[in-house]
Amino acid sequence: MDYGNILRRSVNIVWQNKFLIVLGIVAGLGSGSFGAGGGGGGGEGNGQSFGEPGQFPDIDPEFAAVAIGLALVIFCLVIVVALVVWAASTIARGGLIAGVDAIESGQETGLGRAWGAAWRKAWSLIGISLLPGIPMLLLLLVGGLALGVYGGLFALVGEPFANVAGATGLGVTLIAAACVVVPVALVLSIVRNFAERACMLEDLGVVDSYRRGLEVLMANLGEAIVLFLLQVALFIVLGALFFLPGIILVLCCFLWPLLLAINGAVTAFVSALWTLAWRTWTGRPSLPKKAQAI
Repeated sequence: MDYGNILRRSVNIVWQNKFLIVLGIVAGLGSGSFGAGGGGGGGEGNGQSFGEPGQFPDIDPEFAAVAIGLALVIFCLVIVVALVVWAASTIARGGLIAGVDAIESGQETGLGRAWGAAWRKAWSLIGISLLPGIPMLLLLLVGGLALGVYGGLFALVGEPFANVAGATGLGVTLIAAACVVVPVALVLSIVRNFAERACMLEDLGVVDSYRRGLEVLMANLGEAIVLFLLQVALFIVLGALFFLPGIILVLCCFLWPLLLAINGAVTAFVSALWTLAWRTWTGRPSLPKKAQAI
């Protein structure tokens, strides 16, 4: 594999087809994390003190009901928005793959065409993205079950025995489950990158995409590791060069659109890199005539 040519071609594809940056921005949203912070203050209510045990301020039941209802509505809206953003980022990743493949195949492409190609495979892409999370969900269920057993042991046997045997059993159960689940989730997360390309470029379903992705990865494991290390090395060099400018971009809110554009370009570059590698590994030659993005 000509690693230098793939790196250069990936940069040129993104530079010459700016719609990929737009897809990269959307795709990058799903890799971020959502968080919220808040603060609180103290005070007095109706002359009652908060410091004495057993004393609470009088709260209007209607106000409490409205506050709880509003909190639930906000929570549900946050969940819905997060799911929509995650689904959009998943489809955008498919659009990046379709766009780069069309460019390399000499076909006409653009934002609408690339997004449309991914939209037609939306359910398969979503299923592929969901699969790596299933082992972690099982780990949470096992942890909840173990906590339930520990609670029952504490209630039936008593504190001395539960503190020793129950805590030990809980810890052993969680560690054993994590030793099985975490490697599986990690492998699925790695193969997902290849499964998405099998889905978009070979029109396969969820299970078949993972099977095909694993097959291509194992057949080209050495080259995939080298390509990954080159990617990491490139990012380390760029990170060192743009460390101070990056801090300025983060601190200055007026420059956040530029930060999003840079993140989108990086995401598009990484996607193009692995799509070109996939084409090389699966024998999909690039045509001399490149399509012009519309």
